[in-house]
Amino acid sequence: MPADIMSNFVKVFEQAGLCVVLVVGPAIAGAQSNVRSASPSPLAAGDRKFLSEAGDGSMAEVELGKLAVQKAADEGVKKFGQRMVDDHSKVNDELRQLAGREGIELPAAPSAKNRDLKRRLASLSGAFFDEAYMTNMVTDHKEDVAAFQRESNLARDPQVKSFATQTLPRLRGQLKSAQEIASKTTSSKATSTSGGTIQSGTGKPSPSKLALNKPGGSKAGVLR
Repeated sequence: MPADIMSNFVKVFEQAGLCVVLVVGPAIAGAQSNVRSASPSPLAAGDRKFLSEAGDGSMAEVELGKLAVQKAADEGVKKFGQRMVDDHSKVNDELRQLAGREGIELPAAPSAKNRDLKRRLASLSGAFFDEAYMTNMVTDHKEDVAAFQRESNLARDPQVKSFATQTLPRLRGQLKSAQEIASKTTSSKATSTSGGTIQSGTGKPSPSKLALNKPGGSKAGVLR
């Protein structure tokens, strides 16, 4: 076969090969991408539940903290509320980044129970609000510390375990502060003890009890 004809054949085959690469290559890559995106998160059910509850609760902490800044009479309660806004805004950012890496979706807004708690607290003012809010914060953070301690020990995913472990000292610090402030916010003029039940000066249940007696008897989620 003459050299010029052979050269033409070579060029045709080279061009044909290039076309195959251009057409088939992206299709293969696209198929691989679809497989990756369609793959479910390998996160264990317990870890997924923990992140979801932490996300719900942390958003609620920010909302309630803002409420405390607006309504609290005691300056210490206002400062604690602002601390909740600052600290849990950071926690929310960390949670969103972690959820993105794990391929899961966090709640877009606080749960109905947490919204109801906010509504109940919003109906209070002054010393009544301070007492109810700080009583709630102490109860919540005791549960939060226990939940994060448990997850730091039992989490199956290393990143979730790391998040729980690194957040735990922050929650312990918040609990300590909440306990200190709560011990100072019980107004002797607004409340008195009778038969083990906290009551107001009119003999009616204290607003702190009204705020905490939510349907279902317990708070919703972690970090409320």
